[in-house]
Amino acid sequence: MSEVICAPAEVKRARYAVAAVFAVHGAVTGSFATRVPWIQDHASVSAGQLGFALAFTAFGASCSMPLAGRISHTLGSRAALRALIASWTLALVLPSLAPNLLTLCLAMFVYGATAGMADVAMNALGVEVERLLDKSIMSGLHGLWSAGALVGSAGGTLAAHLGADARVHHALAAAVLTVLGLLACRWVLDVRPTEDEEPPPRFALPPRSALLIGAVGFCAVFAEGAALDWSAVYLRDQLESSAGVAAACTTGFMLTMAVARIAGDTVVNRFGAVRTVRVGGVLAALGGLLIVFGGHPAVATGGFGLMGLGIAVVVPLCFAAAGHSGPNPSQAIAGVATITYTSGLIAPSLIGGVAQMTSLVVSFGVVTLLACGLVVFAGVLRGGERMPEGAAARGETVAEPRA
Repeated sequence: MSEVICAPAEVKRARYAVAAVFAVHGAVTGSFATRVPWIQDHASVSAGQLGFALAFTAFGASCSMPLAGRISHTLGSRAALRALIASWTLALVLPSLAPNLLTLCLAMFVYGATAGMADVAMNALGVEVERLLDKSIMSGLHGLWSAGALVGSAGGTLAAHLGADARVHHALAAAVLTVLGLLACRWVLDVRPTEDEEPPPRFALPPRSALLIGAVGFCAVFAEGAALDWSAVYLRDQLESSAGVAAACTTGFMLTMAVARIAGDTVVNRFGAVRTVRVGGVLAALGGLLIVFGGHPAVATGGFGLMGLGIAVVVPLCFAAAGHSGPNPSQAIAGVATITYTSGLIAPSLIGGVAQMTSLVVSFGVVTLLACGLVVFAGVLRGGERMPEGAAARGETVAEPRA
């Protein structure tokens, strides 16, 4: 990716613009998630068939993400993001139109493919803005994604409560979000390759550095997926809490993640990415111990909150480290994103499989062990670390990544 020189006001405007794109991306996810029961009934599929169809979302994303770098190189970052975010918002209407399992699988594949490519493009632009500002902003961007998802979920919950047809709801939501996304793209950075810059491969495999960074993201996303999908079940079945308390635990986990991400950049700019992730890993592991050994709904709820607080900034920092690790941010980010999407895909089913053979307590013991991996392997994020506040004034430097 070529160097970009911008006025401070332009960079600031670009930061707000890409933040708006993150929020729009999240709102699509929230709008879809709340109408899954309606989509299941409309397509006349069983719970097992629905799970099979939903797996095509991650499959589509994993297949498409390596294409994003070539698209950005060919069109320029602004035009590419404009096309990809519009494709993603418009793809929201497809699942609700599917009348059977086959069409639902195809719809979810397209839905996931457009989501993945837009994800890579907007994260690459976020990394470019972060580089120009020379301070961490990726955690806040992902926090706005979470906020957008909550807004989309609220709209979907209202539509479901009113008994609205999901086809109408998603058509209206897609129209509004497409307009908002295109408007936001007017002010994002327009990064274009130089004449002598080699284009990336049409289907770029992730570089080795992205695999190591992706492994850290894998641990965090595995814990996130396990908590989101199984926290309510854990409290209801293992700790015999009410359905309301169990649901509140999941909601609290999501809110903790959103708030921690929005506030996370302040912490990262002060202490650096490596120390932040290591402390986060300790918090997540402590949360896991409370979940496994607490034996009471209130203690377990606190444990899930600690886990959310600990893992919240890890994925944004993995994307930032990948984007700063080499000359092609899109390719490295695509590699990390593919690994994290895979983690999110296998986590719920693996937790369920371990629980079937043993118990949910053992399942969350596995999650706790993976959280410890954040402490051990956080050093691989050093290559993308922003200089902590005050370090320049003291003449300090951030260490280069080790081979």
